[in-house]
Amino acid sequence: MKSLTIPAKPERLDEITAFVDEELEAYDCPMNVQLQIELAIEEIFVNISSYAYHPVDGEAEVRCEVLQDPLRVVIQFLDGGKPYDPLAREDADISQEALEEREGGLGILLVKKTMDDVQYAYENGKNILTILKKL
Repeated sequence: MKSLTIPAKPERLDEITAFVDEELEAYDCPMNVQLQIELAIEEIFVNISSYAYHPVDGEAEVRCEVLQDPLRVVIQFLDGGKPYDPLAREDADISQEALEEREGGLGILLVKKTMDDVQYAYENGKNILTILKKL
């Protein structure tokens, strides 16, 4: 599994996307799948960079591995910020009325709906969010 550790700052998002895209290129990942993965990366990393360490700075580690039979990518996001399980929250209400009043929660719903599996763990002082997408 390849790994990239960078400061958890929103402006570093492109580095993570490029890191994962490089892994996917070798497997002729369909463009629509790659775009779903990139959107999930953005949602997760922006949340880490915005909330995990606030008001101080910290690092995020991203691990990426493409597995065979069936062909799929596993991406893990690790941070040493405040413990937070985004999957424990009830799914956002996406009715029109609720969307007009709601703040937050839609990003993780999008991740859950577009990825084939999403898991959270808190181990050794780290939040670990793992996404899996079949290629």
